Amino acid sequence: MRDIRSYDVFKLADKLALAVYRVTTQFPKEETYGLTSQMRRAALSVPTNLVEGSAWSSSRDFGYFVDKALGSCEGVRYEAHVAAGLGCLTQTDFRKLDHASEDVAKMLNRLRCLIRDSGPAAGGEGRRAKGVRRLQSANKEAASD
Repeated sequence: MRDIRSYDVFKLADKLALAVYRVTTQFPKEETYGLTSQMRRAALSVPTNLVEGSAWSSSRDFGYFVDKALGSCEGVRYEAHVAAGLGCLTQTDFRKLDHASEDVAKMLNRLRCLIRDSGPAAGGEGRRAKGVRRLQSANKEAASD
């Protein structure tokens, strides 16, 4: 299992989620079940998907959750755009959220590329896992001699 909480991308995604929760407290009450709820769910989905994905053993599964986190991150960017267009967000808050979302998206994209490039087809995780199993088998055989 990966210690996702030590990843910089997780730390930034966590900060983004908290920032979205803070700015949406100022949204109009009629947006409580609309834009406020949607932005919060999307923002919380980014670090949550990273946490969930880190618990899966394969890179392929982890990559799936990273992809979901990236989609949610782009959702936050668009929802911030809509909120600014409706006057729910100041231009300053919009720029902060937009830049933060962009930074997280770039890091998620780099993580996705690293996962893809380290997969079994690229000779990455699959090959390392087989090497570890061979080493463990060799150690067991040596111990039984």
